[in-house]
Amino acid sequence: GRQESQVGFPTPKPALTSPSDGRTYVMYHGTTRECADSIRNNGFRRSSKGMLGPGVYLSRDLEKARRYPIDHPDEDRVIIKVKVNVGRIIVITHQNHPLQETWSSNGYDSAWVPPNCGMVKSGLEENCIWDPSRIQVIEIIKPKQAPPIPDCYLFVVL
Repeated sequence: GRQESQVGFPTPKPALTSPSDGRTYVMYHGTTRECADSIRNNGFRRSSKGMLGPGVYLSRDLEKARRYPIDHPDEDRVIIKVKVNVGRIIVITHQNHPLQETWSSNGYDSAWVPPNCGMVKSGLEENCIWDPSRIQVIEIIKPKQAPPIPDCYLFVVL
């Protein structure tokens, strides 16, 4: 018998490019069922702290939102899908950026951390929106528990 091996790689998703000023984007926020109900009824509220200072933390990357809240049981996690007008945006690419936590008082409506820039452990992008009224809830979705995707697949035909 002849042996053949074939290695296939999953198709990489396109990298998220920098959001543009004044544009509206679909983003995601991972939270608990209870918090999602409160957000649906009363809207988002700024967190008091975080890597980018106070604001509402969102991501255009569904995978990022799926991981939150960290250390919470899967059955209590939901994702809020939203539309956001980002307004005037600043790109924060490194820790200790001079406006990392003060961008909102310097004329910016939102801050964006690009993927794989070293600021976020997961390497996934993150957005912080100062004014919750820029955010409109589309729907609340239950994340699918997808198994981790291996770096490659190996198929052997004998």
